Amino acid sequence: MASLSKAGAALAALREDLAGEVFAPGDGGYDEARAVFNAMIDRRPAVIAQCADATDVVRAVRFGRELDLPIAVRGGGHSVAGTALGDGALVVDLRRMHRVTVDPAAEAVRVEGGATMSHLDRATQPYGLATTGGRASSTGVGGFVLGGGSGWLDRAFGLAVDNLIGVELVTADAERVHANADENPELFWALHGGGGNFGVATALTLELHELPEFAVALLLYLPKSGPDAVRTFREVLATGPDEVGGAVLYLTGPPAEFVPEHLVGTLLCAVLLTYTGGEEDLRRSARPLLALPHETELVGARPYADLQSMLDPPPGLRNYWSAEYLTGLPDKLVDVFCARAEDMPVPTCTQHLLLPQGGAVAAGPHDYPVPYRDAPWVVHPFGCWPDPADDERAVAWVRDVRADVGPWSTGEVYLNFIGEEGAERVRAGLGAGNLLRLEKVKRTYDPDNVFRFNHNIRPV
Repeated sequence: MASLSKAGAALAALREDLAGEVFAPGDGGYDEARAVFNAMIDRRPAVIAQCADATDVVRAVRFGRELDLPIAVRGGGHSVAGTALGDGALVVDLRRMHRVTVDPAAEAVRVEGGATMSHLDRATQPYGLATTGGRASSTGVGGFVLGGGSGWLDRAFGLAVDNLIGVELVTADAERVHANADENPELFWALHGGGGNFGVATALTLELHELPEFAVALLLYLPKSGPDAVRTFREVLATGPDEVGGAVLYLTGPPAEFVPEHLVGTLLCAVLLTYTGGEEDLRRSARPLLALPHETELVGARPYADLQSMLDPPPGLRNYWSAEYLTGLPDKLVDVFCARAEDMPVPTCTQHLLLPQGGAVAAGPHDYPVPYRDAPWVVHPFGCWPDPADDERAVAWVRDVRADVGPWSTGEVYLNFIGEEGAERVRAGLGAGNLLRLEKVKRTYDPDNVFRFNHNIRPV
């Protein structure tokens, strides 16, 4: 570590040079600057550099290297593992860098590293274009895409990394590099699932797809009807086109206009059916679900960007998530999944999700480090609650879900869905066959493992 005098002089210079803003412990605004989505994360960085542009990012990384500080990167700050922060680290905070530039003729979009899904989706929507994004509008685009990227549109348009055209990166040497299929192709390959291990992504370019119409059906069932709803949803997905997507999710009835008052605050089974097309086609696919006894329904055309914010979990709550990717969805597993909902922490914003894959996900390129793409189904227990007194039971519930469905697990996992679960889970998320290749790329671009606040790949 640098001496106190050297550190003080370097910090003063960074404050002077940065077009953005710098926070250190004791500064007004420091605690607000270090707050992230998951309230269970309480870390105290040495310095937070809120960068205004890529030049600021270069300055910040140079500062960190000069003082031998590990570096965390904050985009959306939505990671359940809290990877946007590190105790005693430099945080390169990209939130001021959220410009989105749409090129409708090329059907492509350039997204700065601090943009969220809301920034992206609201920018592309006026053109009738979209790309696969996360299932919450507050998710950061950079971490989402570089971690693989599963969302409501993936059965139609593929995983987010399948739509990655290029990345602008600042490396651990504070060098600006571009990575695409022709320029630094090995780095480009590693960025398809390897996350923030290789540098600070100051911008990404993504392929867009035509989405002139989008439609949604949201049906609420009593928990006793859950198994029938899940089996029906399974058949709708099995017989429907790739344009059909969605989820089954057990949740606490929200105080929303479409939820009957007597169901607010109670456990419900919801089926969300999405369609990358018009309402008529959606209704045709949804008929078997609509035929089941249900409490309420919300069916119709809806802008995709509106769906993205419809189920947003509020920030500032305590979060613990995980996932298991499944070999199939037999009836016994349906019953196991539904039974575990009875133990959910209710009323909270916890969700017990069952997500389909297939379609363009399974048909996508298989050489990227995203080994889970062939799994047809995913169970994603999403624990979210306000009271620290509930920590033990909420975390135990998530772990119980994983244990329940373990006999049907493929063993692979999407790392953006999990927190810190150990090196073997990181291996499962990247693919054992990809790990050595990823470690060699890490050694090239970050041999000192400066970027270690992530699902870490160690340099070899």
